[in-house]
Order: sequence, then structure tokens, then C-alpha cells
Amino acid sequence: MSGRDLRVFITNHRADDLEKLTQRIKDGLGSSKYKPVQYEQLEAIVEAKRFSAELTEQKVQRTLHAAQVRKERSQLKQHKQVWCREKDRLCKAGKKAEADVKSFLGLCGREKRNNLSTLTKLLEYDLQLEQEREDFRLATVEPVWQLREDLLFRLRAQSTSANQHAEWEQVLQQVRFVKDQQETIMERLSSECLSLEQEIANARLEENLCPAASEVAAELEKVPEDLSTAECPYPELSSSLIQEFHSLTDKYKARLETIENRLQGLDRYCGWSPEDHLLFQATVAQYPPELLNHRTLYMDMLKRLFPHTSRQELSAHERTWDWYRFSVAQQRLVLQSWQRDHEELFLRALVTIEEARQTHQKQQALQNDHIQQQLICRELREKLQRWRAQQEEVARLEAAIAARWREEEEERLRKEQEKEQARRARQKEQVERFYEEQQRRREEQERRDQHRLAQLRTQMAAQAKRDRERVKYRVEMMRQRMQEREAKEQQRQREEEEREERLQALRNQVAVTVEADPERMMGNTEAWRVRQHPEEDEFVLHRPLYHLYTYTDTQIVSDPRVRLEQALRNAGLHATAYAREVLSGVPPPRPPRRDTESTAFRS
Repeated sequence: MSGRDLRVFITNHRADDLEKLTQRIKDGLGSSKYKPVQYEQLEAIVEAKRFSAELTEQKVQRTLHAAQVRKERSQLKQHKQVWCREKDRLCKAGKKAEADVKSFLGLCGREKRNNLSTLTKLLEYDLQLEQEREDFRLATVEPVWQLREDLLFRLRAQSTSANQHAEWEQVLQQVRFVKDQQETIMERLSSECLSLEQEIANARLEENLCPAASEVAAELEKVPEDLSTAECPYPELSSSLIQEFHSLTDKYKARLETIENRLQGLDRYCGWSPEDHLLFQATVAQYPPELLNHRTLYMDMLKRLFPHTSRQELSAHERTWDWYRFSVAQQRLVLQSWQRDHEELFLRALVTIEEARQTHQKQQALQNDHIQQQLICRELREKLQRWRAQQEEVARLEAAIAARWREEEEERLRKEQEKEQARRARQKEQVERFYEEQQRRREEQERRDQHRLAQLRTQMAAQAKRDRERVKYRVEMMRQRMQEREAKEQQRQREEEEREERLQALRNQVAVTVEADPERMMGNTEAWRVRQHPEEDEFVLHRPLYHLYTYTDTQIVSDPRVRLEQALRNAGLHATAYAREVLSGVPPPRPPRRDTESTAFRS
């Protein structure tokens, strides 16, 4: 119950209400507030309401039925469109398959001349199948079409003969016979189709065309024979490459085992019979994912094809089939990845072995070169020993010559040092005399500075005394000027007052006294009249409207630099170095003032 209905639900009990209720019971039917019940009218109203409710229910049922029929028609229309597209696709696929077979047979006939017997058998079998299809059409399809045309002719004729009933009995008997014949043919074709499918399944064509995952895995587990038999100069490298193949095999075997564990308990038919699963797979394949509401459509078609199967079972079978397809696709991708990595590793191993072989050959060549170099080095060492003995003898001679030269040099240096010491002693005496002279000059300069300082202090004291006297004089002069200025200001104010009095007297003499004229005040002005009729009175401007504080066009054009620049521009030379040089040499018509000359660009 909502809060809105709470006040209606709560009742208030009062004592006077109880008394009124008791009085109404005592009064009975004689009360003026109660009237006798009209049961016939109430029954008629109830019957009318019931009839209206039944009509409404029937209308709702008809609406639901119409909606159901409309939905069914819409779904059948969508199914028909899908069937038409699937029919076109299958026809194109069939034609393409036939064309591929014919092109394959023609290509085999042109390329394989030595296998003409097999090609002849294939061509004969193709002709035999074509003849059997034609015989089947003549034996089964043509009678049906003839019977249909005969029935259409009889319906158009609509004869009223006496033996019409007997003729229709014969026609019905013929129709039943054709129908039984078609059912027999269809059963025989179905049995032949089943036997052919069983024969194809026993032949295991799919397994032969697509080898099993275990066979592919067993083939990939083996180490390539080319790698095992390859000549590798380094046994450690060969063993490491084989170990890489084993590591790759272990990695992908673990992935395949995980996928096989998911596939345990699942077969290719996902728990259904092969016929039902094939029908389920073909039905789902007719509705591509890009189709709008494709799952709703194919679930509706599956429900029609499998009426005894619930929607939950169909959904469960769909999920199981999706899981099986996903697992198989993942298994195929893992096998492809394994095969790709196996081939890449094999090629990389061959390249590595080839590089190792080339490296080994280079090392062998280097070793041979090393031996040759050792022989050459031995010969060179012997030559070097002989040359070293000669050099040692030369060094001994040079050392004796150097010793004699060193003794002479030391004697010369000793004499130069004695001369240098004597020169430094003389320089030291000169420096001492210079320092003494400098000290004497400094003392003399200090005495002169002290004397000058005393003179300056005496002059500054006298100047300070004179400055104090001048300050007093200036203060007195300023006070006198202030008094004179105040006297002049008072005189000016008196004169101004007298002038205002005279002007007021003149204003009073020439004051204008006119009467009030509202009509003239509210009427049109002279300026308005002139604007309305400008041709009557033209205004002549005798002076400019405003003052110009710049150059006129005449003044600008009178400058020879402007005319020269315009001529250079017309000739197309205003941006050249020649134009800049010429313009810099042209003087202005009036020399500039010296105070406006700029010094910013002076060097």
C-alpha cells in the first residue's frame, strides 16, 4: 500500500456515527435514504458488461492471431529470401565445380599424354553420369509435368459430360499412381545417397585429403634428417640445435594436449546423428552473420526442422558445436604455427651450420696464415738481432761523443751562471736604491698634502660663513617678493570686481525683452528648411572644417627623394643596392635641425 492510499485506508470511529447506523437499521426499507434494489436492471448491466468483455477478449485474440500470422509471414518471407540467395550460391558453386572439373580434365589431357587411359575413363564416366541424369529426368520429371499440364487443361475445359465422374476417378487414380511412383523413386534415391555417403565415409577421403593432427604432430616431432646428417664442425652447436627442436616440440605438444583435453568427449557430430548434424550445419550456414537477426531466423528454421527438439537442446547443441569448431580451429592454428616455427627453425639451423662451416674454414685459413707468419717472424727476428748489435755499437759511440759534449756544456753553463750571479747582484743594488728614492718621494708628497689640506679647510670655513649670510639675504628677498605678490593679487581682484560691475551695467542696458511666441518655438527651423530644399540656398565653405598638423600632398611630392623613389619603383630598381646608394646621397629640401639628429647608429 502506498502512502497516497493511507488516508483512505484509515477510518475514524465516532460515537454519533454508531447512533446513526443503529437508527438506519431500525428504519429499514422505510428510510428515505435507501431505495429498493432493481435486480433485473443489475443483471442486464452485468450481462452487457460481460458481453463487452467477451467482445474485447475476442478482439484481443484476433489481434494476437493477426500479429502471429504477420510475424509468421514476415519470417517466411525472410526465409524465402535466404533460400533464394542460398539457391543462387549453390547454383554458382555447382557451375564453378563443373567448370573446374572440365578445366582439370582438359589440363590433364594437355599435360599428361602418358596417362590417357585414366583420362578416358574419367571422360566416359562423366558422359555416363550425364546420360543417367537425362534418363532420370525423362523417366520421372517429364511424366509429372505432363500430368500437371493435363490437369490444368481439364480444369480450364470444365466439361459437363455424363461420364465426368468416371474420368475424374481415373485422373485421381493416375495421380495416386504417380505419387506412389515418386515416393518409391525418392526412397530409392535416398537409399542410394546413404550408401554413397557410407562408401565415401569408408574411403576416408577427408582423412586422406586432410591428415589427422596426430600424424602431423608425429611428423613434426622428428628432427629433420638433413640437420642430423649435416656436416657441422662444432658438435656442441649441432647438439644445441637438436635441443632447440626438442624444446619447440615440447612447447607445442603441451598446447596440443590442452586442446585435446578440451576435445575429449566430443565428436564431429556433437552427440547427434550424422544426418541431423549435417542438416543443422547446413541450416546454420544458410544464414550469414551479417544478416539482420540471423540467429533468430536460423533458430526458427531449426525449430521447424526438428519439432521434437526443444529450444534449450538446440542452443546447447549450438554451443557444443561452436566449442568444437573453436577447439578444432585452435588445434589447426597451433599445428600451422608449429609447422611454420619448425620450418623457420630448420632454415635458421641450416644457415647457422653453413655459417659455422664458413667460420671454421676461415679459422683454418687463419691458422695456416699464422704458421706462415711465424716462419716470417723467425727470419725477421734474426735480422733484428743483427740490426740490434749494429745499433748497440752505434749507441756506444754516440754515448762517448755525448759525454764529451756534456762536459763541454757543463763548463759553459758554469761560466754563464757566474756571469748571471754577478748581473743579479748589480740589479739588486739598483732595486734597493730605487726603493729608497721612492720612499723619500712618498714622504715629501705626504707633507705637501697635509699643507694643502690645512689651506682648504681655512677656505671652506670662510666660504661657509659667506653662504650663511647669503641664505639670510635670500630669505629676506623671498619674503619681500611674497608680500609684493599678495599686494598685486589683491589689486587684480579689485580690478576684476570693478570690471564685472561695469559689464553687468552694460548687460542691463542691452538686455532683450521679447514676448512669448509658442508658434515660432514649435515651428520649423531655418536649418530644417535648408535641408529640405538644398538647391535654394547652397552653403559655401570659406575655410577648412578642421586644422591640419601634417604634410600635404604638395609638400610630399615636392621632396626630390619621393620623386626619385617613385621613378626607381616604376623602373623596378627600388630594391637594389644601386637604389639604396642613390637615395642615401639625395639631400632633403630643407636641412634637418641639429637637435633632431640621431646618434644611435654612429660607430
